[in-house]
Amino acid sequence: MSFVLHVDGARWRAGLDRFVTAHPGVVPVIKGNGYGFGRDLLCAEASRLGVPMIAVGTYAELPTALAAFGHDVLVMEPFRAAVHGGVPDLANRRVVHTVTAADDLGALRGVEPDARVVVEGLTSMNRFGAPVDEVGALAADAGAEGVTLHLPLGTGHVEEISRFISAVPGIRRWFVSHVSAAELATLAGRHTDLELLPRIGTALWYADPASYEVRAHVLDVRPVVKGDHAGYRQRSLPSGHLVVVSGGTSHGVAMESPSSAATARTRAIAVAEGVLEAAHRVRSPFTVSGTMPRFAEPPHMQCSLLVLPDGVAPPRVGDEVTVRMRLTTTTPDAVVVS
Repeated sequence: MSFVLHVDGARWRAGLDRFVTAHPGVVPVIKGNGYGFGRDLLCAEASRLGVPMIAVGTYAELPTALAAFGHDVLVMEPFRAAVHGGVPDLANRRVVHTVTAADDLGALRGVEPDARVVVEGLTSMNRFGAPVDEVGALAADAGAEGVTLHLPLGTGHVEEISRFISAVPGIRRWFVSHVSAAELATLAGRHTDLELLPRIGTALWYADPASYEVRAHVLDVRPVVKGDHAGYRQRSLPSGHLVVVSGGTSHGVAMESPSSAATARTRAIAVAEGVLEAAHRVRSPFTVSGTMPRFAEPPHMQCSLLVLPDGVAPPRVGDEVTVRMRLTTTTPDAVVVS
């Protein structure tokens, strides 16, 4: 257990409490790697928070959620007869399914006539959903408990959501993702008879970023001189110290999602990083002796080789160093909640 997510439990939970108080009706999203914390821990926190429903990403995540959380579970992945017809728990009355098409609704009803459902509308996200002019009929046929809308990142969603609300006047519950508190307040002022339920994962679980950090152990330290070689690829090293730390690709180190590079600045950064990578000078996410040293070569599966330059005091074997990385792509050896 040398690559560990450490959580200040009292501070982290206080941040969660404040967030839930500030976002009435929030439906916590618990999916993937559990945002780095693990899905079981987040389900336990959702229970402590007293929310009546959580949302999971896929049917594969459903059994764990049902076992760890005692109330309703919304599956955000749309039911597809060709994919999900034989998955377990379809008949569980705590499960709320998402449907986007009449054929899939019919197949779900064939497996479980009383399945609880919501209808997803096709927003400008353009991922999946029923077009706005079809949502009402599908919701009526399904006896839907609500409509769900997944919006793009950012703001400016009030009018789009309002179009759906106007097209489906008989639906009271609206589940929305990526909608700001200000937009929710505006919508609530326009539609006082509706129940607006924000589905939130990232902003909730990371409400207090200072309440958690990833730490790795120093496994080895040795002095090197210019021209020494190390690693699988035997790259030449500068003078200084070679530091071996726990944490590699199996933990998510240096694993990144594609960058959007939406602005001139982010495009310039992407180009600069590409040049550095081509020159084998990629900065690591580890902080060692107050610096973020470069990788000696790409991370190994469970450890990384770092180059600490001359003039920087080396750490000792057994020291802990912090790691700055996205928790959604992090798989720690353990999560320690103090």
